[in-house]
Amino acid sequence: MTSNKVGMLVVIIVYLAFMVIVGIFYSRRNKNVSDFYLGGRKLGPLVTAMSAEASDMSSWLLMGLPGLAYLSGCSEAGWTAIGLAIGTYFNWLFTAKRLRRYSEKNHSITVPDFFSNRYRDKSHSLLAIAAIIIVVFFVPYTASGFSACGKLFSSLFGLPYFGAVILSAIIIVAYTALGGFLAASTTDLIQSIVMTLAIVIVVFFGLHMIGGADVAISNAKSLDGYLTLLASHDPETGAGSPYSGLSIASTLAWGLGYFGMPHILLRFMGTRDDNKLKLSRRIASIWVVIAMFIAIAIGIIGLSMSKAGIIPNLVGSSESESERLIIEIAFFMSQHGVLLIIVGGLILSGILACTMSTSDSQLLAASSSVSQNILTDWLGIKMSQKASMAMARITVIIIAIIGVLLAKNPDSSVFRIVSFAWAGFGASFGPVMIFALFWKRSNRNGALAGMIVGAAMVFIWKFLIAPIGGAFAIYELLPAFICASIAIIVVSLITKAPDKEIVDEFESVAAMK
Repeated sequence: MTSNKVGMLVVIIVYLAFMVIVGIFYSRRNKNVSDFYLGGRKLGPLVTAMSAEASDMSSWLLMGLPGLAYLSGCSEAGWTAIGLAIGTYFNWLFTAKRLRRYSEKNHSITVPDFFSNRYRDKSHSLLAIAAIIIVVFFVPYTASGFSACGKLFSSLFGLPYFGAVILSAIIIVAYTALGGFLAASTTDLIQSIVMTLAIVIVVFFGLHMIGGADVAISNAKSLDGYLTLLASHDPETGAGSPYSGLSIASTLAWGLGYFGMPHILLRFMGTRDDNKLKLSRRIASIWVVIAMFIAIAIGIIGLSMSKAGIIPNLVGSSESESERLIIEIAFFMSQHGVLLIIVGGLILSGILACTMSTSDSQLLAASSSVSQNILTDWLGIKMSQKASMAMARITVIIIAIIGVLLAKNPDSSVFRIVSFAWAGFGASFGPVMIFALFWKRSNRNGALAGMIVGAAMVFIWKFLIAPIGGAFAIYELLPAFICASIAIIVVSLITKAPDKEIVDEFESVAAMK
């Protein structure tokens, strides 16, 4: 291994060791299961904002989004970013404060808990179905993060891909299983800072190496359909094609996913002061817009770096291969002095930060679904606080092992795996959450129908309808979200109205200022 790679590896090891130390520190603060899963509702506005967004972004911010822009230009990547920015803002604006107050009033510590308590579901069907959906979609989501780490270590340091996946999983599990929600949220704040530094450094370094923004724009304009939101560039043929209104609507639908993301909704539930959520919203919205704009810029700048021979030419390669763009840039930087070796290590740590900040939150959400919602609440297995804590940590480890096994294929696309899991949560939980918070006539049967229809339609559309092509080849989140919403409305109206106790609780939360 060359000296520059050794230097970057040292930076990464120091970073990872610090994350584990944070986990050890917060392990002493977890007195019960509520502390482990929700941190005792003690998050400040800055940590709430940045941990929510860091846990949201995942490895696709530094790998998936730049890789997509690098290959196909601005259309799909740009509309995805616009949809996510809009979704981020409205989720904070409408969902955050009411969910924080509602979940505290009905004593909910997980998203399935909230649905079950909101509708007084004595059968626990809502809770069980929600918990199963979380496990089904979070395991591959987590696997995509492990895969991103595996690609990083194997391509740069010559480690076997699967061995690198296992190593990454061990680090993430170590601080998550030890520290729980507070450790995950605190490390997410740290990781959001590292992510920001990484993408800003890459942009300025890349512009310096190619000779400025004018060169990047000129090279992008030379490709048909590359530097516009209204056309898409085909890297195989070199031709551009119109990006239709239907495609735009489909891609903007990414924003709908926010209303159903358990790991983001948990941050709303865990904040200390709901009156500070306005500040959190501003911080989160500004950071998301800047981060995604820079990520797309990295893809465009990377194209010019390839043309100049600074990094390998990834045009025409697979989408999975193009996601190595930022890794190639970091490796090139590390060959130009000690300072840039440290910077290169920081950038690679940023990739790990994206991955870890999402994976830790996903592991916690999936763990809470199994140990708390399925074993304790649904199956009625009684455990002491100490046993519950042990089961929570064991569940984190088991889910991580399954994620590692699913991450064995190094050719999988991080962007595509994340998009499918995002659709799953957005369609399953998004409509249910919106109606639970804002429509007092919605009932348990409607929520259950919406949850099942949303999850089922994601699979049906993705694997049966979308392959037909034409107008059907749209992002599965949009039709699944619509179908789930219709199911909630129809079933709620044709079945028994909620009891007075449920309506009174809804109105008391709605009346809070």
